[in-house]
Amino acid sequence: MRARLVLLLVAILLVAGFAALNWAEIMKPTVLNFGVFTTDAPLGAVLIGLLGVALLVFLVASALTSARMRSTEIRYHRDLQVQRDLAEREEASRFTQLRQHFDNHLRENRQRDALVSTEFERNMIQSHRDLRDQLQQIHHTLATRLGELESRMEGRLEPLAPAGEVVRRPIEEVPARDRAKV
Repeated sequence: MRARLVLLLVAILLVAGFAALNWAEIMKPTVLNFGVFTTDAPLGAVLIGLLGVALLVFLVASALTSARMRSTEIRYHRDLQVQRDLAEREEASRFTQLRQHFDNHLRENRQRDALVSTEFERNMIQSHRDLRDQLQQIHHTLATRLGELESRMEGRLEPLAPAGEVVRRPIEEVPARDRAKV
């Protein structure tokens, strides 16, 4: 913009210098025909006047164009800022949605983990109960069979004992079912 302004000022100075050097010829009156009327006037002065009017029209048109461009630029800048703000809000909204998605996903994983750990603990407790029951059954079966073996052994040992003598065993060796008899 400044280069055009400088170029315009240089052109105006050159025309003004040319007019100053030839001022006597420019102001010499001649007969001029304007189509509707004829008059005596200096041709150079009329041409310089028309050049001045053209220059003023050019400057006004240039100023209007520049003002229009500036107002358009300001409007575009405002629209761009609105779009930029809208994009930032949408981007923030996307980040918020992404965070909510991650939070939901983490919450679901925690719930799933809690459910799995609760189920695992329940299964472990049930397995311990089952194992304890099996061990009790095995203990009971073994105790029963040992009791049977002891009674068989006692039955076989009693005929070997002298008559009238009762075979006594320490209380620890007596089965629990027979302790009440002792």
